[in-house]
Amino acid sequence: MKLEVLVVPVADVDRARDFYTGLGWRLDADISTGEDFRVVQVTPPGSPASIIFGTSVTSQTPGSAQGIHLIVDDIDAAHAELKRLGAEPSEVFHDEGGVFHHAGADARVPGPDPQRTSYGSFLSFSDPDGNGWILQEITTRLPGRVDPSITSFASTADLAAALRRAAAAHGEHEARTGAEDPNWPDWYADYMVREQAGDEPPS
Repeated sequence: MKLEVLVVPVADVDRARDFYTGLGWRLDADISTGEDFRVVQVTPPGSPASIIFGTSVTSQTPGSAQGIHLIVDDIDAAHAELKRLGAEPSEVFHDEGGVFHHAGADARVPGPDPQRTSYGSFLSFSDPDGNGWILQEITTRLPGRVDPSITSFASTADLAAALRRAAAAHGEHEARTGAEDPNWPDWYADYMVREQAGDEPPS
């Protein structure tokens, strides 16, 4: 089973469409069959799942969707981008308990996780209706969280960062073995897939 779509309840469809597309989310559909039914679908950059909102697509109260997570590999860069695009993000925070985060603004400690642990740094923002989003920084996946047969990168910068990490790890690999590796492209590919899946790196 693959998560495909989340419904986000909004009061003003055009305002919501302008907000999300203004963040750079891809507009996939805007379909209306009359004044009583309209559905808009948008997709965050690099996401395999989308959101929909519109008229008569949900009975939820506008603004009642909370805690929807978006994953980024650089929380500071994401904060700067959201601020530039007018989303008014919170400051970056981590949880005082060090595990995930509490509901609402409880137990928030300003600044990223001190050890910059993967999964440990967050920020939040809301759309014009008050639907709440959380951004979580993930740099290394825990084992079993990603199907290693499906590897994707959210952006050119994301892929470039993965290549840099693979290059650094490969340099350490060559130092350990004491020999140049003529099959470095295969090693890079294996490293990048394992890193994204949270598996042990190649030896």
